[in-house]
Order: sequence, then C-alpha cells, then structure tokens
Amino acid sequence: QAQLVESGGGLVQPGGSLRLSCVASGFSSDYYEIGWFREAPGKEREGISCITSDEGSTNYADSVKGRFRISKDNAKKTVYLQMNNLKPEDTGVYYCVADRHPCLSWDPIGRHLEIWGQGTQVTVSS
Repeated sequence: QAQLVESGGGLVQPGGSLRLSCVASGFSSDYYEIGWFREAPGKEREGISCITSDEGSTNYADSVKGRFRISKDNAKKTVYLQMNNLKPEDTGVYYCVADRHPCLSWDPIGRHLEIWGQGTQVTVSS
C-alpha cells in the first residue's frame, strides 16, 4: 500500500542542523507533490514546505524561509528537508505528506491530503 516513512529526527541544540528524509513506496511518487507539516504541543499543525512533482519548484513557510531547504531524489523516491539554524520553536513532530493536487493549493493545516507518514520527532533544546 501507499506509504511514506520519515527518519532523521532527534534532539539538537539551538543553532544546530538536522536532515529529515521521507521515503515513498507503494505508489507513483513522481506524480505526487510532497511536503512537510509539523505539529507542536498546544499549537495548530503548520505547513512547512513542499516541492512540486514536475519542475521541483519549492515553497516555504515564512517561519522557516532561509533556514530550511527541501529537495528530492526521484531515483531514490526520497524527499529531504535540510533544517539549519534550528530554534526551540521548531520543536515538534514532522510529517511527510503526498498528494496529487498542487501543493501551493493545499489546506494550510493539511486537511484532505492523501498520504501521511507516521511522523518524526524534532526537539530543539539546550
């Protein structure tokens, strides 16, 4: 069945970096837009970034622009989220998401999106 598996989360100090990976299987991921959402305790789920299926155009939330970078390797069916200069407010569970609709039209909190990963915890703390 269609599946997304995230990895790469962990505990990091403020100012540090992490790279999240999302591996797709069981569906034709080349035709899907892929994105990342995060969910922090007490906060609404937030769309972080996405990458389009065709030209690989990217989009970022203002809160991570200039610090995070999304990329993909179609041969490996993997999407990456490089996170630099991490801040305590970046703490949360990060979910990889796939959907056939253009990611720039996605609901801001990810409602109605087709495929979700299980999430990976990112904790930024000294």
